[in-house]
Amino acid sequence: MTLDPVAALMLDEAGPLPDRVLVVDDVGGALTRAAVDAGSDVRTWCDDLRDVAHVPPAQRLVAPLTDWTPQLVLWRLPKSLSGVEDYAEQLAAHVDPATRVVAGGRTKHMTPNQNAALGRQFEQVSASLGRQKSRVLHATGARPAAVRWPLRRHLPEVGITAIAHGTVFNTNRLDDGTHLLLRTLARTAGDPVVDPRAFRGVALDVGCGSGIIAAWLAQRGWETTATDVSAFAVASTRLTARANNVSVRVRHADMLAGTGPDSVDLLVSNPPFHIGAAKDSSPTLAMIREAGQVLRPGGELWIVFNGHLPYLGALRRHVGNTTIEAQDRHYIVARALKAPQL
Repeated sequence: MTLDPVAALMLDEAGPLPDRVLVVDDVGGALTRAAVDAGSDVRTWCDDLRDVAHVPPAQRLVAPLTDWTPQLVLWRLPKSLSGVEDYAEQLAAHVDPATRVVAGGRTKHMTPNQNAALGRQFEQVSASLGRQKSRVLHATGARPAAVRWPLRRHLPEVGITAIAHGTVFNTNRLDDGTHLLLRTLARTAGDPVVDPRAFRGVALDVGCGSGIIAAWLAQRGWETTATDVSAFAVASTRLTARANNVSVRVRHADMLAGTGPDSVDLLVSNPPFHIGAAKDSSPTLAMIREAGQVLRPGGELWIVFNGHLPYLGALRRHVGNTTIEAQDRHYIVARALKAPQL
């Protein structure tokens, strides 16, 4: 079994593993396997569906935390401070004061503010020495404090109230790419409808995050489905849809998985180009390759992305006629049209 530097340091800092171990966000499943091999009763929660696939079914938790109380938590820290805050709130509310938390990450993504976030929920917080550009935070003495997450924010620029967990991209804020996409798409998607029976077609928001795009489409009469690999994004999108009194089907899925052929009229996405902290555009390129299959003849794919990413050629090859509908210093909004049936 190969351990990356973060996982190896976490296990060394944890010492002998106790009977009951909770693993949180196990990248590649290595921590879970190591704890199982040590004879512990292990439960693992992963936010990202791609990480869940590496965890044996017997160890998977279907909810972040249950009444099952661990003696030790091995937690792979999220990159964002808001994600650390959110997880720390949930952990402190469900573990015993005697439970030890060993949280590891890459040193370049760790800040003293993470210690402070843990310190609001735990009595004792300390940091390990660094090793191989990795570091561990230790926390004990859970003392649940006021819960902030998920947070609500009204976004008057797009007429949406967003509710999001701390691990979700940009949380409940409107990022510039999404704003440019929706301003541009408004030319064809229409204004919010008054008649709830109005129907413009079937829309799919891929990589839905907090659900801003999905709720915006549903406001305009689109029968909307939203997908994301993140369980917290799925939960956030459901909350956002409810806050805006719209109906959105939300599916925990990797990009277009589970989407039938010729079933979508409008596919909209502000896709990530990171997996964890690493830049990776391959999931979006895979989505573009499959988009032509799920779009109905005459259907459209609208996508916003950083200008340096290699998506335009892929859109033209795999979907159809592609035009740049808007562009600023950072982002491109592209529209790809699948040829109508003759």
